[in-house]
Amino acid sequence: MSLKVGIQMDHVSSIHIEGDSTFALGLEAQARGHTLFHWEPNRLQLRDGKVRAKIEAMTLKDVEGDHYTLGDPVDTDLSELDVVLLRQDPPFDMAYITTTHVLERIHPETLVVNSPASVRNAPEKILVTEFADLMPETLITRDFEAIADFRKEMGDIIIKPLYGNGGAGVFLLPEADMNFTSLLEMFDQQFREPLIAQRYLKEVRGGDKRIILVDGEPVGAINRVPAETDARSNMHVGGRAEHTELTPREKEICERIGPTLKGNDFIFVGIDVIGDYMTEINVTSPTGIREVKNFSGTDIAALVWDAIEKRK
Repeated sequence: MSLKVGIQMDHVSSIHIEGDSTFALGLEAQARGHTLFHWEPNRLQLRDGKVRAKIEAMTLKDVEGDHYTLGDPVDTDLSELDVVLLRQDPPFDMAYITTTHVLERIHPETLVVNSPASVRNAPEKILVTEFADLMPETLITRDFEAIADFRKEMGDIIIKPLYGNGGAGVFLLPEADMNFTSLLEMFDQQFREPLIAQRYLKEVRGGDKRIILVDGEPVGAINRVPAETDARSNMHVGGRAEHTELTPREKEICERIGPTLKGNDFIFVGIDVIGDYMTEINVTSPTGIREVKNFSGTDIAALVWDAIEKRK
């Protein structure tokens, strides 16, 4: 089987291949004999009911600094492709949502991974609330008085943008922190959407576990340990990845959410677990493939492509 595979992504020149899951998926597709094409989301067009983009044939090499070549842009009807990987990074804003509406016009005849309608209906910090008993205490609101009351009840809390990503805008507010009001004023100026507040989980000092599921089944995990000077464990802000195995509680969480993920046709998902609690379900542009392979040898990119090829 040889498939025409389009990857809608931030420009390939901007990625750091050592830890980039999109790059890993592209390499695996290429190794299987599939043909790769590349475009950025701002090239999408919807004209007379047809979804088009100026796309470039792409070849990848696992060589830092020399990891890609691109052909000339060719205006193309995207329904001519077999698979599209929806892989640009959030924020999950109206631009991102618009791409899901456009790509929905060609799915599932052209298989879009993950399903654009399901991605649109399942922002990571909202989908997870379907499993409230698996989460720490959580409040989503733009009512600042309600956030203040929540802080009084919980003590130390985390505040973050509802549609952010990569640890951007995540703040730890200890109970005695005097910056609470100023911080809410800053959020009020920068974001129109509600905020999310959660009880701070001290277990995060031992790591924030990223668990990857393919077709609703857990297939690998890494533990991300925050730097001593940061409350965030995201690796691009200084978190350290380390090998880990799933605990019985984490297996229970995966069993609970698996049917929902599978029912929404989420092929590739990453969840975040701190201690005994799940904090996010990442469906837009999950990461962790290369780190899991480095630590455990599990080839998640191959498992994702096995799942995709079953659908074609």
